[in-house]
Amino acid sequence: MSALAKGVDVVTFGCRLNTYESEVMRREAESGGLGTLEGGAVIFNTCAVTAEAVRQAKQAIRKARRENPAARIIVTGCAAQTGPQNFAAMDEVDLVLGNEEKLRANSYRALPDFGVNDTEKARVNDIFSVRETASHMVDAIEGRARAFVQVQNGCDHRCTFCIIPYGRGNSRSVPMGAVVEQIKRLAGNGYAEIVLSGVDMTSFGADLPGSPKLGKLVKTILRQVPGVKRLRLSSIDSIEADDDLLDAIATEPRLMPHLHLSLQSGDDMILKRMKRRHLRDQSIRFCEDVRKLRPGIVFGADIIAGFPTETEAMFENSEKIVEECGLTHLHVFPFSPREGTPAARMPQVRRELVKQRAARLRAAGETAYRRHLAALAGTRQSILVERDGLGRTEGFTLAAIAFGQPGEIVEAVVTGHDGARLIAAPLAAQAA
Repeated sequence: MSALAKGVDVVTFGCRLNTYESEVMRREAESGGLGTLEGGAVIFNTCAVTAEAVRQAKQAIRKARRENPAARIIVTGCAAQTGPQNFAAMDEVDLVLGNEEKLRANSYRALPDFGVNDTEKARVNDIFSVRETASHMVDAIEGRARAFVQVQNGCDHRCTFCIIPYGRGNSRSVPMGAVVEQIKRLAGNGYAEIVLSGVDMTSFGADLPGSPKLGKLVKTILRQVPGVKRLRLSSIDSIEADDDLLDAIATEPRLMPHLHLSLQSGDDMILKRMKRRHLRDQSIRFCEDVRKLRPGIVFGADIIAGFPTETEAMFENSEKIVEECGLTHLHVFPFSPREGTPAARMPQVRRELVKQRAARLRAAGETAYRRHLAALAGTRQSILVERDGLGRTEGFTLAAIAFGQPGEIVEAVVTGHDGARLIAAPLAAQAA
């Protein structure tokens, strides 16, 4: 990060929802006058999923202060919401804002530069007091070929390992009309792909009049916004997938054939101790049923390695579910005890063993991914060009592509892979 003279720099950690909110924050911070300060301002939008995510944020904050000694440094996001004093105690930090405060322009004026005393660095309110999620209109996502749209925030479930409800609050949905208007705006600005995002997205609508479900929202978007060429879902909880959503997966070609599942484990006892609402056979059956509806659909998943009390046999069930569900894009998390969660008080697996199991899961995921790459050789793919010669297929597989402009969808043929990405060539070149 180079030194700032003036302006606002936003550093984002974590999920797609944070990416979306960072654009709102940038606009609100500039509206609040932060961009006029001599020395500029750096805002850190943090993640609290793991202790490692918090450590990385603190490391980045210290580095930013060294590189920008005159800048105002503001910390927000889930790690700031759940542990504000951890950041307020840092000499490098000027202001700590909660997840609700970060979306308001006047919050960024709580600095001495605007006549506010500097004795209260942390301005974080009770996130559980928030009852609604407002739709914050965004015209663009800086540096992105696809746009993220928030449809939901918060979570009503209390998985024993998860601190996120304490960072995001209870589940709140954005009204369908506001979501549709946001997507019309982004599609009108040239975004070919829209990604719907939320903390617990399949709980969408429970708090809205008539309790519409995610499937109805998806169908409404595709019907009312014909300019959207691609609609993609971020992580979903398969146990909450409704009939309209399954029908859309089967019948709507503009809904991308890629689902990222919040599995967390492949062992029934561990799932119960996590307070998850599904069992391993339900996950396997879901993947089988959806493949019948949409042959060729690609599945990713989050899996935690080394959850408390996990035995070798329990872990092997998680290893096996990679194959049994046909998972391709795997996100592996070594279990990280988060203070205040029930799992932190359970008998812990040795850290070295947690790391070993995470490495084994990643190896299983890499094997599955390479097999997926090999299976696509010779196929025709529609690829969204992103940047630096890279793009994504409809199934979210990374592809090296030497033609097309960022944001453009091009037709290509897969000529091979390098173990990490597909190699794509123009259709005309293949014909020649």
